[in-house]
Amino acid sequence: MPPRFIPLPRREAFPDEAIRARAAAFYAQMSVRRTVRDFSSLPIPREVIEDCIRAAGTAPSGANMQPWHFVAVGDAAIKRQIRLGAESEEQEFYSRRASAEWLNALAALGTNANKPFLEAAPWLIAIFSQPYGLTADGARIRHYYATESVGIATGFLVAALHHAGLVSLTHTPSPMGFLNELLDRPRQEKPFLLLVVGHPAEDALVPDIARKSLGEISSFVA
Repeated sequence: MPPRFIPLPRREAFPDEAIRARAAAFYAQMSVRRTVRDFSSLPIPREVIEDCIRAAGTAPSGANMQPWHFVAVGDAAIKRQIRLGAESEEQEFYSRRASAEWLNALAALGTNANKPFLEAAPWLIAIFSQPYGLTADGARIRHYYATESVGIATGFLVAALHHAGLVSLTHTPSPMGFLNELLDRPRQEKPFLLLVVGHPAEDALVPDIARKSLGEISSFVA
């Protein structure tokens, strides 16, 4: 069957000066985004999380397979179980698996195996990658560039949450297989990361770090 195409959805066209202004404004907004570990317990309406996940779902993906699944968790008991599972893996990481070099890199951020934010924040979003899908009769359908696609969608989600006025933390306990069982996800899905979402605590602190300059992260060939 030949591919089916439709007209590009109507979108507003901007003059160059407006494009420059919009790009500068978006950078200014994103430049104050910080990873936060001190969360307020203030509730976040489910509708906000839904719209941010919808935004993540607009991300491009290999062969348009959209190989992702987002589980938003607001239930206190489930968040408690996630914290216990994550801290168990993190304790093993910090005490045995991590190299001295890795631990030294983390020391500047003040992290450790204790993860109270997994219970304090009003929402956790567990992001799963789907390396393959299943047909109705159980046959596998390969998803191309699944990891890259889910990474892009996660970036969209982080940006959407920040744009909405929230803060987040990307958390990757390793391994994360316990999430499949806790959240009733099928074996073919792979936990990608946990995104902790909410408002910052009034006394929230962040590490005194700097971002690389444009010259350090980019090159232009014109």
